[in-house]
Amino acid sequence: MSDYQTTRKKDYTVKLRQVLKDLPQFCGLYFRSMETRSSVLTRYGYAIDLRTFFEFLVTEQDGFKDKTVKSITLSDLDSVSALDIELYLDSVTLYKKDERELENSENAKARKLAAIRSFLKYYFKQQLISANVAALVDSPKLHEKAIIRLEPNEVAELLDRTDDGAGLSERQKKYHQTTKVRDAAILTLFLGTGIRISELVGIDVDDIDFETDSFVVTRKGGDQEILSFGDEVRTALLRYLEQRNQEVTLEGHEDALFLSIQRRRITARAVENLVSKYTKVACPLKKITPHKLRSTYGTMLYSESGDIYLVADVLGHKDVNTTRRHYAAMSEERRRSAANMVTLRDDEKDIPEIGKDDPI
Repeated sequence: MSDYQTTRKKDYTVKLRQVLKDLPQFCGLYFRSMETRSSVLTRYGYAIDLRTFFEFLVTEQDGFKDKTVKSITLSDLDSVSALDIELYLDSVTLYKKDERELENSENAKARKLAAIRSFLKYYFKQQLISANVAALVDSPKLHEKAIIRLEPNEVAELLDRTDDGAGLSERQKKYHQTTKVRDAAILTLFLGTGIRISELVGIDVDDIDFETDSFVVTRKGGDQEILSFGDEVRTALLRYLEQRNQEVTLEGHEDALFLSIQRRRITARAVENLVSKYTKVACPLKKITPHKLRSTYGTMLYSESGDIYLVADVLGHKDVNTTRRHYAAMSEERRRSAANMVTLRDDEKDIPEIGKDDPI
C-alpha cells in the first residue's frame, strides 16, 4: 500500500471513530464485524448514513422523541418499522441541515437503505433483535441515465485547449503556463486508461514503469493492479516528469506523481476543478467530470475491441453488468446507423418528384 493510501486509511479511521462517538454504543459490535470484509471508507459511509437515520428517528418519529441518538438501545430497534424506514428515505430526498438544502439521488437513497439493511441484518442474525424490517422495504427504482461522454472530436478539442489555453479567462491564463503540462498529463491519463480519480491522485512517481509502459493503481477496496498505457500517455507523462523532477515538494509529498501549485499531492477536488475548467471551454454543452472521462475511455475501448470483458477488466469492474452500460452507450451509434440500413424503394427513379405546385 502506498504512503498516500496508508495516510488516507488513517484519516478515515479517525473520521470513523469520531462518527461512532455520536452513535449508540451497541453500534460498535456491528462496525467491528465489518472490519475484515469492507474498507474503512465503506464503514465511514455506513456510519454517516446510520447517524442520519437515527437523527430522523429522534426528531420525527413519536416513539423516539424522548431520546437522543446516543441513548437509543438495542431493544429500541425492535420498535423500528418498515414504514419508519420508508418515511426516512422519503425525507432525505430533499431536506435542510445546518441551513443547507441537501438532496439525495435514487442511488444515494439505495445506498442508505443498504446500510440500514446490513445493520439490522447483523443484529437479527445475532438474535439480538426480533426482525430485520428493512428487508421488507423495496429498494428505490433506479432509472437508467444516459451516459455522457466525449466524442472523438471533443477529446481532440479538449487536449488542444489544454495545450494552448484558448478560451480560458484572464485569471486562468495566469496559471496556465505553469500547469498546462501537468494538466495535459492528467487528462491524457484519464482518457488513455480510464482510471478513477481516487486512483489517479494516489499514484506515486515510483509506480510508473516506462520499460514496460505500465503503472500500479490501488483500486477501490485496496487491491493493487498493474495497468498498461499507450504511446500518447507515455509522451504526456514523460513531458510532465521532466518538469516534475525540478520541483521541490513539501515534506511528506515527495513521492506524489501529480502536484498542486502548492507543491503537495494534488487533491481529488483540484482534479475535478481542472477537468471542469477545460471541458467548459472544449465542450460547453456537456457537464464533464473525471468519471465522464472514464466513461469516454470505456466507450472508445469497447468500440475498438467489441470485448465487454476486456473493458470490465481494464476499468476494474467486478461485475460485467456495470460495464454493459458502455455497450448501451454504443447502441446510440448503432441506432443512428440503422436509419439508412432499410431501403424502401429499389431505385431512386421510383420516387416521384414533388412539384412546386404540389401540396405539402
